[in-house]
Amino acid sequence: MSQSLRMRSLLAMGASVTVLAAVAAPAFAQQSDAKPAAQQGGGNVLEELVVTAQKKEEALQDVPIAVSAFSQDALEAQKIDGGPNLQQAIPNVTFAKGNFTNSFNFAIRGIGNKAVGVSTDGGVGVHENNAPLQTGNLFDAEFFDVERVEVLRGPQGTLYGRNATGGVVNIITAKPVDTFEANIRAEAGNYSTQKLRGMINVPILGDKLAVRVAGNWLKRDGFVTNTYNNHKVDDRDLYSTRVSVMFNPIESLRTNFMWEHFNEDDSRSRVGKQLCTKDNGPATVGGVPTGAARAFLTQGCLPASLYGDSAYGTVNTSGTLTGELGNLVGFTSGDANAGDTASRNLREIESLFDPIYRSKSDIYQFNLAYDLTENLTFTAMTSYSKGKVYTKLDYNRNVSTIPFNNTPFTPGGFFTDPQIGRTNLFTTLDISAGNSKQWSQEVRLQSNFDGPLNFNFGGIYFDYKTVTDYYVIGNSLTLSALALNFQNTGNPNCNPVTQPTTCIGIDTNATPDGSGHNYYDNRSPYHLKSNALFGELYWQANEKLKFTLGLRRTHDDKRLDVYDTVLLSPGIGLKQSTTTPQEKSVFNELTGRFGFDYKLSDDNLLYAFYSKGYKGGGSNPPAAAGSASVKPQFDPEFVNAFELGSKNTLAGGSLMLNATGFYYDYQGYQISKIVNRTSVNENVNATVWGMELESVWSPVRNLRLNANLGYLDTKIGKGVSSIDTMNRTLSNAAYSVVKAGPSLPNVAVGSNCVLTTSGVATVIALGQGGTLPFACGGPAVYQAFLQSRGASQAQAQGLAFGTGLYNYGAGYTIEGAATDLSGNQLPNSPHWTASAGAQYTWDFADGWSATLRGDYYHQSKQFTRVYNTAYDQLKSWNNANITLKIEKPDWGLQIDAYVKNLSNKTPITDAYTTDDSSGLFTNLITLEPRLYGVGVTKSF
Repeated sequence: MSQSLRMRSLLAMGASVTVLAAVAAPAFAQQSDAKPAAQQGGGNVLEELVVTAQKKEEALQDVPIAVSAFSQDALEAQKIDGGPNLQQAIPNVTFAKGNFTNSFNFAIRGIGNKAVGVSTDGGVGVHENNAPLQTGNLFDAEFFDVERVEVLRGPQGTLYGRNATGGVVNIITAKPVDTFEANIRAEAGNYSTQKLRGMINVPILGDKLAVRVAGNWLKRDGFVTNTYNNHKVDDRDLYSTRVSVMFNPIESLRTNFMWEHFNEDDSRSRVGKQLCTKDNGPATVGGVPTGAARAFLTQGCLPASLYGDSAYGTVNTSGTLTGELGNLVGFTSGDANAGDTASRNLREIESLFDPIYRSKSDIYQFNLAYDLTENLTFTAMTSYSKGKVYTKLDYNRNVSTIPFNNTPFTPGGFFTDPQIGRTNLFTTLDISAGNSKQWSQEVRLQSNFDGPLNFNFGGIYFDYKTVTDYYVIGNSLTLSALALNFQNTGNPNCNPVTQPTTCIGIDTNATPDGSGHNYYDNRSPYHLKSNALFGELYWQANEKLKFTLGLRRTHDDKRLDVYDTVLLSPGIGLKQSTTTPQEKSVFNELTGRFGFDYKLSDDNLLYAFYSKGYKGGGSNPPAAAGSASVKPQFDPEFVNAFELGSKNTLAGGSLMLNATGFYYDYQGYQISKIVNRTSVNENVNATVWGMELESVWSPVRNLRLNANLGYLDTKIGKGVSSIDTMNRTLSNAAYSVVKAGPSLPNVAVGSNCVLTTSGVATVIALGQGGTLPFACGGPAVYQAFLQSRGASQAQAQGLAFGTGLYNYGAGYTIEGAATDLSGNQLPNSPHWTASAGAQYTWDFADGWSATLRGDYYHQSKQFTRVYNTAYDQLKSWNNANITLKIEKPDWGLQIDAYVKNLSNKTPITDAYTTDDSSGLFTNLITLEPRLYGVGVTKSF
C-alpha cells in the first residue's frame, strides 16, 4: 500500500489507533468509488488521522510515539463526553476525580498526579492547542467543537514541557475555515438531562478572515440522593462558549485568536460516598478497663476492605479533632455518631445541607505561524487564562444521631454557629476555594528542508499565580474557642484586638473571610515561574531510517508564602510566618530523548526511543513537617524511559495493528497522604514496565471492529518505607494509638501518636486515663502538663518517665513504625485494561443510513495507596455502551440514541483517605450510573 494511499483524514470518519467511531456510510461509498476495489482492499480501507503530536502535521501511523487521537465524531460515537471517559478508549489509562476542587488524576501507564498540593505538578500535562494549562476546567466541561483530542503516552518533556513524565493530553479546538458551516444539536435523557451544542463558522474575507463561534450547555438532575432532605445532589448546570478568529492577511502569515469561557453553578459534589469501619476503641488495654479513656484511644475508622459490611459504619467522632475537643470541653460525651450506619447505596449520602459548586474560567490564546522561507516557519503561541472556584461540602456526609449536651454554651443542646447556623447536632463542613492566573509564551523555529537534516527549536516562558483556601469549619471548633476564651479571659466573647495574646478571634461572617481562629484555614499563595529552551534534531539517514535527538533545559522557580496555622490560637486574622515567611524551590534540569524510527515498508514502522523526564518538587506545608516523617520539601521526580513500538497497516489497508513495549526507571515518584489536616508529599523509587496492543479492522465494507489491550506492572523500589496513618502500629498489640490533645508544642491537636500499650494500661490503672492525649507531646511535655494540673513533680515525673509509655522497640517512635513498601504496586496501576468495539452501517434508499455501535471496557483490580493493604484494594470493573445513529447527510440530519453503563453498576474507581484529625474516613469516587438519551443534530 503506497504512502499516498494511506489516507490522512481519519477526522472524517472519527477513528483513531485505539478507537473506531461511527462514520457516514456515504463517505465510504464515495471513497470506494474513487479507486479500484482491489486497490481499496475491497472498499474497506481505513482512513488515517493527521495529528500534531510532534508539533507538526503528520499521519498518525508515521509518528514514532504511542499516541491516540479522537475527532469530534469519534468522541460522540464512543460517548466520550469529557476527559473522564477517555480511559475507556486508551490502553493503560485511568482517571479519577481528586478530593479537592479542580483536582484529578489522569494516569498513563501508572503515572499521574498522586501528589496533592498547590506547589505540585501533574505527571500528565494538559494542553489546549499545544499551550500548557496548570489549572482549568477541561475535565469538568464537556468536549465540544474540537478538531481532535490527542493523548500521548510516555514522557513528552522535550516538546511539551516540564510536567509530562506520564504523557500529554492535548485538546485541539476546531479553527475557522473559509466556507460557511453551522450545526446545532439538542439532546434529552434520563436524570432530566438537557444538552444544547452548536457552532457557526462565517467567512468574512474569503480565506483571509473568518469567525467561528461555538457553545455547549448542560443541565441535569443529580446522580446522588441526600436522604436527609430527599434532594437530588451532584447535578450539573454549566455552559461553555468559544469564539475563534482566523486572520491570514498573506499566504505566508497565519494567525488564530481564541477566547473560551466556562461557567458552572450547581451542587456538584467533589467526592462521593463516605465509608468507615468504625473504631470503637479498645474496651480494655493490657487487661485494664479503659473506661472514659476509651474515647481517646480510637482513630475514628479502622483499615478494612471497602467492600465489607463493616465499611458502612460512621466515623467515631471521638477519633476526630472536633469530637475530641467536644469531649474535652464537655458539650459531647463520646461518639456523636453512636448507633448510626450509612446506607449501602453508594449513590446516597446524608447531609444537613446540599453541596455548593461555583466555577468560572476564561482562556485567551493567540497563535501565529509565519513562513520565513519556503522551508522555515516561525511559530508563536501566547496563552493567558484566569479562573476562580468556590465549593462547599458537608465534611462527613452523615447527620449525627446524638445531640449536644445541655451546657452554658449549648442551652437546650442547641448552638448557633456563625458559619454552620443553628443546630443541636455535631456538624463539620469544608470549603475549597481559590483563584488563579497564568500566562505562557512559546516561540519555535521549524524547518522542512529537502535534505537529511531538519530541526524544531524553541523556548517557552510560563508564569502561574494562585491563592487557595481550604477551610474546615465545625460548630464544635467554635464552641471550643468560646470555652477556651472563657477559661483564659473569663469572657467567651472577648475582643482579640485588645487581648491578642489570650483571646481567640471568632469570625462572625456566614461566609468565612479567613480572619477567624475558630476554624482551620490552609491559605496558600503560590507563584511559579518557569522557562525552558528545547529542540529536536532529525536526521534522515536514508529513505527508511531516521534518528531523533531532543534536549530540553528547564528552570523552575516555585515560591509558596507560608501562613501560620491559627486554629484555636489567640489573635485574629491570618499571619505570615515570621520564621519561614516563604518556601522557595528552584530546579534546573536537562532532559531529552534519543531514538530512531525505521520504515520496514510504507506500511510498517518500527521505532525505539530513550527518554528522560522530569517533574519539579515543591514545599510541604510547615504545619505537617516533622510529623509522620514528613520532610519540609519533597524532591523532584525523574524517569528514564525506554520504549519500543511498531505501527502497521495491513490487509490492503483494512487493518491497523500497533504494538508498544516500555520500561521506566523512576527516581522520586511523588505520592501524597494527609497529615495534620493538610496534604503532604513524599518520594518513592519505582520501576514500571508493560505493553500495549491496538487494532482497528474493517473485514468487510461497513463493518468496523476495534480492540486494544494494555498490561502494566509497577513495583516500588527496595528500601522505601512510609508511615501508614491508617495503621501506625503495624497491628502490633504492644503499641496503642492515642489521640493528641490541644496546646502541645509541635503536635497538631487531633492527630494520632503511638505509645506503649503497657504504659497506657498503667496510666489508666492509676486513674489518669483522661491525661493520655497530652502524653503525645513526649515525656517532658507530659510532665509539665501534669504539673500544671496540680500533680507534684514526683507524681508527674513518675507518670511521664516511670510508666514505660515511651519504651519503644526497634523501628518504633511516637509517630509509629514505617511500613516497608518494597515491591508494592504504585496506586492506580491496574495490571490489565482492555476495550473492544464493533459497529455496522446499513445503507437504505434515498441516502438514509443507520449505524449500530457497541463498546466494552474492562479494568482489573488496583490499589488506591502505596501500602497495598486489603483496605487499599479496589475490585475490577467493566462498562458497556451502545449507540444507534440514523442519518441523511443530504439533509444534514442525524438522529441518535445511546445507553451508557448498560449494567447500571456502581464500581469504585478510586478512594481518598483523610487524616488522623478527621477520623481517617474514606471518600469514594464512582462511575456514573446508567445514562440514556436521544439527540438530534442539524448541520448547515
